[in-house]
Amino acid sequence: MHQIEPFYNWLKYYDSSTDGRSPFSGKTYNYDTYSEKIYGYYIDPAWDYFGSETLYIKILFCDYDEGYVVLEFIGEWNDAINNDIMLLKRNIIEVLQAEGINKFILIGENVLNFHGSDDSYYEEWLEEVEEGWIACVSFPDFLREEMAKYNLDAYLNMGGTLEIEKWRTLTPSTFYLLVSGLISRRLSI
Repeated sequence: MHQIEPFYNWLKYYDSSTDGRSPFSGKTYNYDTYSEKIYGYYIDPAWDYFGSETLYIKILFCDYDEGYVVLEFIGEWNDAINNDIMLLKRNIIEVLQAEGINKFILIGENVLNFHGSDDSYYEEWLEEVEEGWIACVSFPDFLREEMAKYNLDAYLNMGGTLEIEKWRTLTPSTFYLLVSGLISRRLSI
């Protein structure tokens, strides 16, 4: 797991540690020391801790003018034991919403497992985005199936055209326009 890095190519466009409005503003990274672990396995020091013992995050890009953020995840999403959605909602999402973010792109290709609970935080999140949306991009099939068992697909847009394999080849704005267009088509049907 220590070899799985968050996507670095967008750092020239955005760095959450230098963004005064980011939950990770001012954070310093020591790339010589691996100290964070998920189930005893070290992870790359660039991943950010938001309160979960099993799930870490990286804000890849945030555009306050357009009102969107791209979040990448690694680890096990565990709502049943760790209440990861509550930690994510309170420590990251609400901070970003206070800054005007209402469109969330979640990249889940490095999420290894999902353990669900109830859907109340997801429902609350969707209600609060008002004119926005929540899109799950590149979540593995088994994760989407498990999330659907807990009715989370009622709150999160996932699967189908949102399985964008080559998202890393796009600029942040092009990626956002692609996802936004796909979501607009879904919502208009």
